[in-house]
Amino acid sequence: MNLHSLKVHVVEDEFEIRELMALHLSRQGYSVTESGSSEEAIEKMKTQKFDLLILDWMLPGMSGVEFLDRLKTLKLNPRVLMVTAKSEPQDIVFGLEKGADDYLTKPFDPSVFLARVKVLLRREGQSPTNPQHFEWAGLKLNFDAYEVYLDGQQLHFTPSEYKLLATLIQCQGRVLTRDQLIERVQGEGISVTGRTVDTHIFGLRKKLGAWADHIDTIRGIGYRFKSDLNSIS
Repeated sequence: MNLHSLKVHVVEDEFEIRELMALHLSRQGYSVTESGSSEEAIEKMKTQKFDLLILDWMLPGMSGVEFLDRLKTLKLNPRVLMVTAKSEPQDIVFGLEKGADDYLTKPFDPSVFLARVKVLLRREGQSPTNPQHFEWAGLKLNFDAYEVYLDGQQLHFTPSEYKLLATLIQCQGRVLTRDQLIERVQGEGISVTGRTVDTHIFGLRKKLGAWADHIDTIRGIGYRFKSDLNSIS
């Protein structure tokens, strides 16, 4: 993927922080646009397409979360990394449920910031959009056949366990709240509630054994699967 073709829009009202993020992004080869408010960002997004939006929450005028609502009305759908000082679990959940793809709290380590950006942009450029197979670290999934193998041995999951695993893998790198998992996996023959998500994840991990270490628990928020993003095809 050509990094110079990837456009990142940094929406941050604090000049020094905005310039720091822009500097790190530019050094990585990304094309960077800066805005100091939601209103300024919206005007730029009417005429330019961006692959990733770096968004502060506490902006003057329209807040970052209000901006996420506005993006939906404008039918704009860039990846969104929210970077904010609001660090309470309920804030993180709210930001993710409003539409942010990932959430990073201030102060942040630049290497972590760039890693989050890389994950979101690599997922944006991933093809095909509807993966059929996954293979990584001994685990194989066939999304069409609903089959799971670990080190050559077939594993048997309940429908809820399988759907949770498949969803986490297909959204790899992204933190999913319990409510988001429920919304994604609920369906015919699958009944999941907030109180049972953790139970299903526990059963899933038990069957996966040591491989389950690749599923992160984000305390008070939800879960995330991390792996090499080139594993899905």
